Amino acid sequence: MFSIIQAAGWPIWPLILCSVVALALVIERFVSLRALRIAPPKLLDEVLSVTRQSLPTPDVVTKLAGNSELGSVLAAGLRAVMGEPRILEPALRQAFEVAGRGAVHRLERYLNTLGTIASAAPLLGLLGTVVGMIEIFGSQAPGTSGANPAQLAHGISVALYNTAFGLIIAIPALMFYRYFRRRVDEFALTMEQSAERLVPHLMRFAVRGAAPAAA
Repeated sequence: MFSIIQAAGWPIWPLILCSVVALALVIERFVSLRALRIAPPKLLDEVLSVTRQSLPTPDVVTKLAGNSELGSVLAAGLRAVMGEPRILEPALRQAFEVAGRGAVHRLERYLNTLGTIASAAPLLGLLGTVVGMIEIFGSQAPGTSGANPAQLAHGISVALYNTAFGLIIAIPALMFYRYFRRRVDEFALTMEQSAERLVPHLMRFAVRGAAPAAA
């Protein structure tokens, strides 16, 4: 491998850096985008059960917000109702929407970087190809009867190694980028559906708070 890197020349070093960054991002996203960490399957049912009779205490809501990204979205709705008992349904939905956008933004962390690497790696490989071609033509000095075989072979190896390495990086990076985008979309849909189920449940408490006081 070291001999290949030496033969490829300096254009391969940016590709190596991209490969290390891409691998780190893939591992980080696999660890971060786990269902139990983002949207635990039974969390919504637990929230509905706890709030069946009354709203939870602020400590419980704080614990819910730190549970997961879904928990932070559900906690935003609870805080909206607790902070404004006379809240209207559009305002409650807006609170959920704002919290959901923030959660999705956090889920998309580093995905743009991974997508950029997937797009840039072939271009960096093409740069290596161009550098190789320049070395090939540069080896044919004016006034000589033919090209230097050693320099010609080196230029070709630079071109081929960099092009191949760029594709080796770009193809998996693109596949993982699309996979993680799909995961984020699935989590976003889960959070949206959970918020929709919780809205009418929380509005029961808002209606009670909005009822006119007895004379």
